[in-house]
Amino acid sequence: MQEKNVLVQLIDIHKRYGEGEAAFYALQGINFEIEQGDFVAVMGPSGSGKSTCMNIVGALDTPTSGQYLYRGVHVEMMTQDERALLRRKYFGFIFQGFNLLPRTTALENVELPLLYRGVAREERHRLARLALDRVGLLRWEHHTPAELSGGQQQRVAIARAIVSRPELLLADEPTGSLDTKRSVEIMQLLRDLNENDGITIGLVTHEPDMATFAKRIVHFRDGLIDPTAGGPEHVG
Repeated sequence: MQEKNVLVQLIDIHKRYGEGEAAFYALQGINFEIEQGDFVAVMGPSGSGKSTCMNIVGALDTPTSGQYLYRGVHVEMMTQDERALLRRKYFGFIFQGFNLLPRTTALENVELPLLYRGVAREERHRLARLALDRVGLLRWEHHTPAELSGGQQQRVAIARAIVSRPELLLADEPTGSLDTKRSVEIMQLLRDLNENDGITIGLVTHEPDMATFAKRIVHFRDGLIDPTAGGPEHVG
């Protein structure tokens, strides 16, 4: 039997916002793993805890209690600076709103993570052009976001997320602002990055059609994983 290579392990994760009677329990004891090479879609209605969970996985938020291990290291014990270093070194992020800088070119947007890492200018250019080529946008490297379609802007955002060669790519509703055709194109690209580049992907979506591109679907409801919907072992 092949040994598991677990990247992410969540153990009894709880997240509470507020205190006393005003407290809201976003997560109420989450347990699941993401193995290297996996493509997991996290689904659930608004308020189910799916985005809160993925924010914890991405070290953008911390649990109220429970353990989060990344490659066996306790992330919940890290300082804010240590979590920032973890994000910068190992994670890539894609958002629904693209989050591109409006007055800079596609190439310059993709270079940003490398700029924060202190990579030299010529090497930044080389790696950014490789990433744009990987998402099929090298011809548009000098265009600003306003000169690109929504699907092209999201491809630039994906290139920016993969330019630093992350182990784990976290995508929060990446097709939420796109029409069906562009959504399918983006999901096909993510699946290709998973299957051919070996990038582990965690996807948050409320769209069942988009979730089917993943290898596995985890359903959230009321801050818990919903076993009646297939739980974390359901194959999409």
